[in-house]
Amino acid sequence: MAPSPGNSIREVAREAGVSVGTVSNVLNRPHLVSASTLARVHEAIDALGFVRNESARQLRAGSSRAVGLVVIDSANPFFADVARGVEDTVLEHGGIVLTGNSAGDAEREARYLDLFKEQRVRGVLIAPTGEEPALLDSLSAMGIPVVFLDRFPDRALYSSVSVDDVVGGRMAAAHLLEKGHRQLAFVGGPSTLRQVRERREGLDLELGSFEQATLLTVSTPGLTFRAGREAADELATLDLDTRPTAVLAGNDLVALGLLQGFTAHGVRVPADIAIVGYDDIEFAAAAAVPLSSVRQPREELGRAGARLLYAAIEATEAGRPVDHQHVRFQPQLVVRRSSA
Repeated sequence: MAPSPGNSIREVAREAGVSVGTVSNVLNRPHLVSASTLARVHEAIDALGFVRNESARQLRAGSSRAVGLVVIDSANPFFADVARGVEDTVLEHGGIVLTGNSAGDAEREARYLDLFKEQRVRGVLIAPTGEEPALLDSLSAMGIPVVFLDRFPDRALYSSVSVDDVVGGRMAAAHLLEKGHRQLAFVGGPSTLRQVRERREGLDLELGSFEQATLLTVSTPGLTFRAGREAADELATLDLDTRPTAVLAGNDLVALGLLQGFTAHGVRVPADIAIVGYDDIEFAAAAAVPLSSVRQPREELGRAGARLLYAAIEATEAGRPVDHQHVRFQPQLVVRRSSA
């Protein structure tokens, strides 16, 4: 049969020898359909040249197939990997991902959440810039579930996936103390980010048992390469008796900036100063001096968050109460030359 833009879902069902409901599942909930049926329906779609009218479907259903995702920094490879995990799982459920980059700006974050409300997304995944955005309550009131990414929520109203950053900070500190370092620094910020506060907290807890250990904090406006480079300029000019011999960076981008900055100042890594990053992005191992880093399961974090979101979506659409769950992963310290 020659393709025609007028072909309907009923004609696809007739061509494939299945029910209209099965075709609807293939288009909207493919995970509920067997592989053989999926193949048969897609063959019929191709043969008929069927193209779904998504706008009309959204008007009938009152919602779209889209899931909203807001991250703090889309340029950070950590969030790129998390987003990949989200997208893989959403595609398995026949959906699409609308991604917003808040750039650490609460107002920009709010604009994306408003946009997601207008688009009637099925659910929202968010790595918040700071405190829980007030707009999340209005999303929940509309029946749009919310799941927190890389953050444990303040209230028991939302599911979440996160990593125990206090443990991660303690791991890094214990490693540096074991290497004999007693003058340490923490470089990262802003402190409004809970992840930053918890990584610093873990560092403090581990150093608490070493009375002779000192800690210098260099707060940065963001967790960026440039922030690390500027912090290195500050630390490299300190007198040798006050300059730390080891640094825990708030993330790997900051650590890479520190590495470049120290090198420019003739400060050797790790001979003069050791560095431990956080996240273990791909570039950490590929740096000129391979970076030690606290590894987070980035893509699995995204996949787990999307699975929790679809569980909440299915409960909400079925009129059942949502069983809010909290998945907390454990970090892993990966030791390389930068702290050897």
